[in-house]
Amino acid sequence: MSGNNCTVVTEFIILGLTDDQNLRVILFVIFLGVYAVTLVGNLSIIILIRMSYQLHTPMYIFLSNLAFVDIEFSSSVTPLILTNFLVDKTSISLGGCVAQMCSAATFGTAECFLLAVMAYDRYVAICNPLLYSTNMSTGVCSLLLITSYLGGCVNALFFMGCILNRSFCGPNKINHFFCDYSPLLKLSSYKDDLAEILPAASAGSVIVITVLIVITSYVYILFSVLKISSTEGRSKAFSTCTSHLTAVTLFYGTLAFIYMMPKSSYSTDENKVVSVFYTVMIPMLNPLIYSLRNNEVKGAMRKLINRKHFFP
Repeated sequence: MSGNNCTVVTEFIILGLTDDQNLRVILFVIFLGVYAVTLVGNLSIIILIRMSYQLHTPMYIFLSNLAFVDIEFSSSVTPLILTNFLVDKTSISLGGCVAQMCSAATFGTAECFLLAVMAYDRYVAICNPLLYSTNMSTGVCSLLLITSYLGGCVNALFFMGCILNRSFCGPNKINHFFCDYSPLLKLSSYKDDLAEILPAASAGSVIVITVLIVITSYVYILFSVLKISSTEGRSKAFSTCTSHLTAVTLFYGTLAFIYMMPKSSYSTDENKVVSVFYTVMIPMLNPLIYSLRNNEVKGAMRKLINRKHFFP
C-alpha cells in the first residue's frame, strides 16, 4: 500500500465548516437543535406507526423505515460535526473514516430506494386499488424493503473497495465536515481512473433508476387522477402524494446539485452547504413534512394522545 519513501497516514483531520470560534458556538447550538428534532421527530413517527393499528399499511411501513434511515443517515454525520465545533482539531482514524463514509453511503442510498418504493406504492394504490392488497402484500413489502437496504450496502461496497485499494501517505486534512468520498479520494497518493469512475457510476445508476421509478409512477398517477370526474376525488387522490412529492423534490434536488453539476461550476464551500442540507436538514424535515401534511398521521396522533390521556 505504500512506497519506500511513504509514511502511511493512519488518521485524518476534519477541517469542518468554519474556523471562526464565535460562529462555531452559534452553529453548535443550531446543529444540536436540528439533531434533537431529527431524533425526536423520526422516533415519534416510528412509535406512532407501531402503536396505531390504522397505520399498519404498506405506505406507513415504508414511512417508518424512511424515518429509521433518516436517523441513521443523520447520526453517521452530525455527531462529528458537533465535535468539530467544540474542539480545535478533529481527528479520525482511517478505519473510522471509511466506516463513516460507508454508513452515509448505505443509508443515503437506502433513502433513494425507499423514496422510489413509496412512489410505486402510491401508484398501485391509486391506479390499481382493487389489486392493492395483492400487489402490496406482506411478502412484497418485505422484499422491497430488503432490496432497498441491500442496494444501499452494495453501493457502499463500491466506495469502500475503491478507498481501501488506495494508499494515503501525503496530506491528511479533509476539507469537509465528514469523510465524504470525493475529498478523501483527493488525498490518496496515486491516480486511478477506476476509483473515480466506478463509485460515480454506481451512485449515478442508483439515482437514475430511482428517479425513473418516481417519475414513471407519478406520470401514471397523474393520468389516473385526471380521469376522476369529481374535484373532491381528485383532491383526495393528490393529497396522499403531496408529502412524498415534497420529500422527493428536496432530496433529489440537492443530490442533483452535488452529483450532476460540473465540479468547476461550484466551490468547496457551496458543496459543504448543500451536503449539510441533504445529510442534516432533510432528515429533520421529513417527519415534519409527513406529520404536518398528512391527515391520517395527525388523526392517529390525536387518537394516541387521547388514549394516553384517558387511560394512563
